[in-house]
Amino acid sequence: MRLVIARCSVDYTGRLNAHLPLATRLLVHKGDGSLLVHSDGGSYKPLNWMSPPCSLATEEPGEEEAGAGVVEVWRVTHKKTGDALRVQIYEVLHDSSHELGVDPGLVKDGVEADLQRLLAEQVELIGEGLSLVRREFPTAIGPVDLLLRDPAGGTIAVEVKRRGDIDGVEQLTRYLELLGRDPHLAPVRGVFAAQEIKPQAKVLATDRGIRCVTLDYDGMKGVASGVPTLF
Repeated sequence: MRLVIARCSVDYTGRLNAHLPLATRLLVHKGDGSLLVHSDGGSYKPLNWMSPPCSLATEEPGEEEAGAGVVEVWRVTHKKTGDALRVQIYEVLHDSSHELGVDPGLVKDGVEADLQRLLAEQVELIGEGLSLVRREFPTAIGPVDLLLRDPAGGTIAVEVKRRGDIDGVEQLTRYLELLGRDPHLAPVRGVFAAQEIKPQAKVLATDRGIRCVTLDYDGMKGVASGVPTLF
C-alpha cells in the first residue's frame, strides 16, 4: 500500500464527471490497484475513488500544467469501463509504501454463527419443552440453522440472522416447504430469529405463519438479563 499526502486536484471522467479543486489530500493506492482520495473529514468515506480492476500510470504534466505548478500527474483507468481518475499533484508532503501482507479479515462478535450456537444451547428461548435435533440440518437447497423437536408433535425450523429482512423470510419459507414433505418431520413450523427484524419482514413472516423472535445477544451471553420478544 502506498500513502501519499499531497496538494492536488482530481478529475473523474467517464459515466459521470466530477472535479475536486486544489487542496491537501491523502491518496491511498492499494495493492489491488484501487485509488482512494481522502480529506481530513468525512469519516471513512473517500472524496473520490477508482475501484479495481484498474491500473495507475504516471504522466509528465503538460506545458500549461507545469506552468501552474503541477509536478506529476496520475491517471488511474478502469480496465472494463474506461472511466479515469486524473490526479494533478502540485506538491508531495509525504510518500511511503508498506507491505501489509494477507489480511485475515474482520472477526465480529455477534455474527450469525455465534447467535446460532447460543440459541442451540438455549432452545427454551424459542419455546418450553423443545429439544435440539441438529444444527445446520441439511436440505436439498442448503442447511436450516436449527431444527427443533416439539414434544407436542412435529418439528420447528429456525432461521437465525443478525438482522432479519425479507430475504431471510423467503429463505425460511423455502426450507419449510421442503421439510414439510418429510413425514418424519411434519408438521414443520417456522421461527425467524434475529437481533433485529425489519417491519416488512415481520409482516411477511406473519402472513406466512412464521413466528418472529427478537434475540437479546448480550442476555444470551449472560452479560445482561433479557428474554426474546415474540411477535
